[in-house]
Amino acid sequence: MSADAFKAWRRKLGLSQKEAAKALGLKLRIIQYYEKGQRDGKAIVIPRSVRLACQALMTGILDYDGQTISVLPEGKTLASALGKEKDRGEERADDDDSDAVRDEADAAELA
Repeated sequence: MSADAFKAWRRKLGLSQKEAAKALGLKLRIIQYYEKGQRDGKAIVIPRSVRLACQALMTGILDYDGQTISVLPEGKTLASALGKEKDRGEERADDDDSDAVRDEADAAELA
């Protein structure tokens, strides 16, 4: 998946970069790197797991716990479904990480 294809995917779903990050379980800056196609002048390859998650979200699959598939309710948008997750308190626990820890996590996510 190219940077342009990734951006087109996000726009087709009507998601902001922040919403796409939440839907994919990634940090906003990772989404920005994917859309730019590079980080610090080095090309970025979007991992297979992210590409597959993009396809799942396109088809309305929100989650899979190994047994049950959670699907997007008919007539709902992905953005509205993401809002429900926030209401249930399913925010990322690492929101208060230091920048150093975030940079290490970013490096691991991009590896």
